[in-house]
Amino acid sequence: MAPAITPSPYRDPLLPVSERVRDLLSQMTVEEKLAQLGSVWGAELSAEGRLLEEKASEKLRHGIGHVTRVAGSTALWPRESALLANACQRYLVEKTRLGIPAIVHEESCAGYCAAGGTCFPQAIGLAATWAPELVEAMGGVLRRQMRSAGAHHTLAPVLDVARDFRWGRTEETFGEDPYLISRIGVAYVKGVQGDDPKNGIVATGKHFIGYGASEGGLNWAPAHIPQRELLEVFLTPFEAAIREAKLGSIMNSYAELDGIPCGANPDLFEGLLRRELGFDGVVVSDYSTIPTLRGYHRIAAEKSEAAALALEGGIDVELPTVDYYGEPLREALASGRIDISLVDRSVARVLKMKFELGLFENPYVDAETAPAAFETAEQRELAREIARKSVVLLKNEGGLLPLSRSLRRIAVIGPNADNARGQLGDYHYQSQLEITLVAQQLAANIAAPPADVLRAQMEGSVAMVTVLEGIRSHAPDAELLFAKGCDVVDGDTSGFAEAVEAAMKAEVAILVVGDKCGLTKGCTSGEFNDRADLGIPGVQQALVEAVAATGTPVVVILTNGRPYAIPWIAEHVPSILEAWISGEEGGNAIADVLFGDTTPGGKLPVSMPRSVGQMPVFYYRKPSGGRSVFYGDYADLPASPLFPFGHGLSYTTFEYENLQLSASEIEADGTLAVSLDMSNAGDRAGDEVVQLYLHDVVGSVTRPIKQLAGFKRLSLQAGESRHITFRVDVSQLAFYDREMRFVVEPGDVNVYIGSSSADIRLTGSFRIVGAKRELKRSQVVTTAVEVS
Repeated sequence: MAPAITPSPYRDPLLPVSERVRDLLSQMTVEEKLAQLGSVWGAELSAEGRLLEEKASEKLRHGIGHVTRVAGSTALWPRESALLANACQRYLVEKTRLGIPAIVHEESCAGYCAAGGTCFPQAIGLAATWAPELVEAMGGVLRRQMRSAGAHHTLAPVLDVARDFRWGRTEETFGEDPYLISRIGVAYVKGVQGDDPKNGIVATGKHFIGYGASEGGLNWAPAHIPQRELLEVFLTPFEAAIREAKLGSIMNSYAELDGIPCGANPDLFEGLLRRELGFDGVVVSDYSTIPTLRGYHRIAAEKSEAAALALEGGIDVELPTVDYYGEPLREALASGRIDISLVDRSVARVLKMKFELGLFENPYVDAETAPAAFETAEQRELAREIARKSVVLLKNEGGLLPLSRSLRRIAVIGPNADNARGQLGDYHYQSQLEITLVAQQLAANIAAPPADVLRAQMEGSVAMVTVLEGIRSHAPDAELLFAKGCDVVDGDTSGFAEAVEAAMKAEVAILVVGDKCGLTKGCTSGEFNDRADLGIPGVQQALVEAVAATGTPVVVILTNGRPYAIPWIAEHVPSILEAWISGEEGGNAIADVLFGDTTPGGKLPVSMPRSVGQMPVFYYRKPSGGRSVFYGDYADLPASPLFPFGHGLSYTTFEYENLQLSASEIEADGTLAVSLDMSNAGDRAGDEVVQLYLHDVVGSVTRPIKQLAGFKRLSLQAGESRHITFRVDVSQLAFYDREMRFVVEPGDVNVYIGSSSADIRLTGSFRIVGAKRELKRSQVVTTAVEVS
């Protein structure tokens, strides 16, 4: 009898992952190792949903680290994308020497970016909810949808701090404040990754680091950030996601810091990220980062040099397809420019992730059940709930809102009033289809989906509800007078007359104005679409002015990816709703707010400027910031924002009372209880976000005049009261002193409780006593909130 064949230890699921990695790595050739550091587009391997054997034998013969966007690059629906993912895995498992499965990655900034994926509000709208629990629930939907279709890894969330809103990718961020971004970001990562990696999706925090502080608000431009600010502000959301949510992956920024591109900076990735923050996951390159080292940043003359710089810098995997980590990296090895140990370091990280995801035991999914994970009634309701809670009531003069259902004639005007595309951000699936052909043309040998398939998908792979449709369903007995008025971007005013006529016949005019978000030319927000002007694009403000001149009461609904500078509208229009990029249920959600089915409770995650000339504008300023000596304001404008961070009105009123601090003095390693009572003093139910700010009055280095240190969104019935307690660990006040030690210093601290960063309702103070405390960043404790 022939002796039994003992499988290699790496195939034994009972062994520790570290042993399996070590065993598999020891058996790999150089070609097989390099393959694990690369990627290949799903569309490179397929045509009409079928795996092309000749392409697979060319691209996958030694294995592959990632398959890029099997669904997102092919326009396939869930069942078909699952079948294609299975075919890729089957080839790798059965027809390569070591049978190493691939990680399939996709995008999910505001929903699984694939046909059939639920379109939730864009990230800036998620942040406006100030409701991490809803974002975590959304993450759970993304996890189930992506896993069912064969994906394992998502290139989200964006954890960049955005303070210059000229930057087109502002819409993908959670706003301007490191604490708020941290809370929303942690919730997103927990929801997407879940409790068990074998059923989860690896989340990717991006873009490390400082990407949102670009020179002139221009994409990929240098970021000029002092070291102390980099650590205290821009690092904070990444650290929170790593420490609290066990973030599995990081993606680099395209930009440079102090002359060194982030994609080739070992001090950032091997030093700050891994040694200081303890990150032990995989660093993936932002798409085509490594070629930028040679052709854009010009720190390498040859491909092999750029490949070596990236690997030394800590980039483990090249996305979206193999270029520099193929033959150029092999040349760097052969010449002795880099040692094989650097390759092994990154390969081990990739293999570790694959073992943890359970890919060796279960590389396939059940394609027939995949559609059941998509667009359920519960998922649509969650999309609607998030959109409802993201709406911010900026102004409501005279109580124009909520609208009466007895209205007989309602004018609905504007380019985004009946435009589903206007409710989609740059990383919603339909927007991505617009760039698909362009992106695919940049990569060799990709068969693009047929044009008719793309056109069909452009119309929406999920049902979209526009604002006009939402209003029609909420006011079925009213006559709706619709007039587009103008387009988002062009200067044609020929539709103004029709809009004015509609307004004059109506009892109220609802104007829906805003952006077209996307990555292609002609868009006004999104990646690659930075703006030098923060006014409403095109002639939309002129349309608002023309309609307002009729004397008909006007409600303006902003459907925008970045904060606008709208001083004229803020002065002359009685009611303004900030609805952001609201997704598939945006029309219903906005109508829910307009007619009072729900009371608006969203809060601004950014400061809305008066003018682009204020950029950057944010509340978290130093004592010398945000003002000009001696007069405070600009010569032509107030220095304050038009609407402050945290602002958002309601249809009801809330009273704050009985602020109590558990101590007047506390040691530098202590915890302070800050409590208050809040009541709904109005006649309808509503939500309020209680915001806690701290101010370290005197420091050895300058400290911000306010810093958000806790918040809680509460739903209260009319007349209902609740008791809120914030348990503030003093570590929240830690900063880097003159010697760059991370410390808490003794001294006085002001406590502010408010409805926004400017609308402070209660104040108190306490003193930190004893000696200065030096601590590690890992010792910072997030504020806990209790409600009774």
